[in-house]
Amino acid sequence: MIGIAGAGAFGTALAVALGREGREVRLWARDPDHVAAMVQSRQNTGRLPGVILPDSVSVTAQMADLGGAEVVLLALPMQSLAAFLQPNAGLLDGTALVACCKGVDLGSLRGPSALIERFCPDSAAAILTGPSFAADIARGLPTALTLACARPEAEDLQRLLSTATLRLYRSSDVVGAELGGALKNIIAIAAGVVTGAGLGESARAALITRGFAEMQRLALHHGARAETLSGLSGFGDLVLTCTSTQSRNLRYGLALGSGQAFDARTTVEGVATAQAVSRLAASLAIDMPVAGMVARLIAHDITLDQAIRSLMSRPLKEE
Repeated sequence: MIGIAGAGAFGTALAVALGREGREVRLWARDPDHVAAMVQSRQNTGRLPGVILPDSVSVTAQMADLGGAEVVLLALPMQSLAAFLQPNAGLLDGTALVACCKGVDLGSLRGPSALIERFCPDSAAAILTGPSFAADIARGLPTALTLACARPEAEDLQRLLSTATLRLYRSSDVVGAELGGALKNIIAIAAGVVTGAGLGESARAALITRGFAEMQRLALHHGARAETLSGLSGFGDLVLTCTSTQSRNLRYGLALGSGQAFDARTTVEGVATAQAVSRLAASLAIDMPVAGMVARLIAHDITLDQAIRSLMSRPLKEE
């Protein structure tokens, strides 16, 4: 049995994709009313309307129902992960845990694998990341992701979680995979700001390119491999998130750049990650001007005009 903690769009999409293969899936949601509605309608009308849950997928509000799972996918917001793992460590420790969130924890300035290792030290920690939208996965459209795990269980997890339309590439570079997925959200916000402010396609291309350099700078400092950042979990995810309005981070940046309101109920992982990464980069004396600009814009510490002038007036140097 495969357990999935979190019945948002991505957790539901994974349940649908795996359930279509006939695998037994238990999808956990915190809200009993949400669970009751999904049980009755056999779909997640709020997040993935029209996508029917396969018969092999059951939905529950009881964490105990995930006990005995071969693996539990943690399809939860990054900033909620620690608060979820701490009270449920007794049930989950020893089970393979795959984080499906992208970000850096504001409290610890660490990624999801570090939180798993802290609360569930006997679990095999893995990261599922890469260029993907929940709607595409749920519709059965071809999608390729990175499954990063440094433990021997990696090959078994790859076989268990791959489907006819969901192709997983295995990597042992957990840090590189999770930082690629986290940092690209910041760059997507910045790309949205550039577009929303009407600065042009040339400026957006330059921003994405320099942002990718920042991603590599921080990840390599933490021991990541350069080829990981050039793969699905880095460059691939960056391309998707910076070019499609399905991306919540891009849409948030568009609103920020154009001065429009954004729905506060929508989870935008890059907002907290920008704040965390800005603090982390400062503590390590790593130059990350794009991330810093996004963090200051979100905090309303600078105006958009000030942010543009700051980036354009940086010292001239070699690329």
